[in-house]
Amino acid sequence: MEVVRSQRKSSVPNDAVSTLPLYRSAPPLEVRLEDFEFYAIDRLRVLKGISDGLSRGKKPDEMEKLVYDLWKENMRHPQASEVANKDIISHFVLRLVYCRTEELRKWFLSMETTLFRHRFLHENPEVQKALFAEFDLPYKAVSRAEYETVKDMLSQVARSIGQSTDVIFYKVPFEEVPELVAGRRVFIQEGNAYIAMSQVVSLVVTQFRSHLSKALVLTNRKWTSMIREQEKDRLTPIIEALSTSYLGPDYSQPTKHTDISLKDIDQIAKSSFPLCMHHLFGKLREDHHLKHGGRMQLGLFLKGMGLKLDDALAFWKAEFSPKVVAERFDKEYAYSIRHNYGKEGKRTDYTPYSCQKIISSTPGVGDHHGCPYRHFSEENLRAALTRMGVGNQAVEDVLGKVRNRHYQLACTLTFEAVHGSSCDAGINHPNQYYNDSRKILESPNNSSNP
Repeated sequence: MEVVRSQRKSSVPNDAVSTLPLYRSAPPLEVRLEDFEFYAIDRLRVLKGISDGLSRGKKPDEMEKLVYDLWKENMRHPQASEVANKDIISHFVLRLVYCRTEELRKWFLSMETTLFRHRFLHENPEVQKALFAEFDLPYKAVSRAEYETVKDMLSQVARSIGQSTDVIFYKVPFEEVPELVAGRRVFIQEGNAYIAMSQVVSLVVTQFRSHLSKALVLTNRKWTSMIREQEKDRLTPIIEALSTSYLGPDYSQPTKHTDISLKDIDQIAKSSFPLCMHHLFGKLREDHHLKHGGRMQLGLFLKGMGLKLDDALAFWKAEFSPKVVAERFDKEYAYSIRHNYGKEGKRTDYTPYSCQKIISSTPGVGDHHGCPYRHFSEENLRAALTRMGVGNQAVEDVLGKVRNRHYQLACTLTFEAVHGSSCDAGINHPNQYYNDSRKILESPNNSSNP
C-alpha cells in the first residue's frame, strides 16, 4: 500500500509531532481492497465502543480510558509506519459509509467528534497549541496589559478549573463556546469569553465538528451523483454493508453449550432466551405456526445453540403438528430447515441473525420476528418484560433506553436484571445472550442452576 501525503506545510514544530490528523482532505492514495474494508471495520469497532460507553452513561474519566483502550486495541498495524495511514484511510472510508442518510451522518459526526476530543486531550500542551494554530482561528492570547485589568476574575476561573493562575488565556465571542458558558467555566465580559489554554479543546472540537458536518454533506452529493454508480460492482456493496455490519462472532459453530436436548428446550427458553427469541418461542407454542421470517430467526438461533438437524426437524414437526399434517410438513417446511443447515441448495451453512440484522428487519402484519425493543409498542414491551421477571425499576430503565433508540443496550439491561449480573460487553447477538446466560446459570456458585 502506498499513501501519498498532502503537501500542505504543517505548523507543528519538529519537537511537537502530532499523531492526530485533522482530516481536511483525503490524500491521493492506493489501498488494497481488503485493507479498505478491514481498516474501516477496525475504526468502526472504536466508534461503536464509544457509542456504547456514552449510552451506558460512563463518566468522563471512564470514557477517557475506554477511548484510549479502544484505539490501542483496534488501530494497531504490524508496521508502525502505517499506523497513521490506517487512521486516515479508515476515517475517509467511514465518511463514505456514513454520509448516505441524515441519521447515519448524525451518528458518525457525534462519534468522530467524541473520538477527536479525547485524542486531542491526550496530546501534550505544545502539540495542542500547534493544532489550535492549524485551524487558523482569529483569536489571540490576552495581552499582559489586558490581563492585568481582569486578573482577579481570571484567577478565580483558573482556580475553579484546577489551573495555575499564570496560564495563557484567549478571548473569543461567548457564543462560540456554549458548553463552557453553560458550565460556568469562563469569565464573560462585553460579549467575550476568556478561556484558558486547557479549555481550547472546546474551540477546536467545535471547528472540527463544523468542518466534518459540511464535509459529510459534500461527500453525500459525490456519492449520490457519481461514486455509487461508478463503483457499483466493487466498492458500493462494501460501503452499503458496513453501516449495518455485525463485528462479533457469527455463532455458526456452537460453543461448549451444545448438549441441547428437546426435552430441555422449554426450561432453557424460560431462563436463557433473549426477549426476541422468548417471544417467537411463545408464539410458536401458542399458534403452532410461524411465518417465514419467524422460522428463520428462531430456527437459526436454535441451530447456533447446538440443536442438531434431526432434532430441529423433530422439533418443528411436533410444534406444527396441530395445524400441519406430517406429509404437508415434509413437503413444505422440511426442505427450508435442511437448507439452513447447509444440506440443500447451494449447501450454504447459514449463520444465526445478529442483533443488528434483527433490529433492521421490517416485520409485517402477522409476523412475530424482529426486535421487540424496536418493534413493540411500549405497553406490549412493558408486559413482555414483566413476564420475563424484570422488576419495575429495571423495566423503566429499559424503556428509557428504548425511547432513545438504544435497543441493544435495552437488551443488555434486561439481561442484567434477569440474571442479577453485569454485562459490560453489551448484548450484540441473541446467541451471545444465550451463551452468557448459560455460563452464569451453570456456574457452580449459582444456586438456581436449572
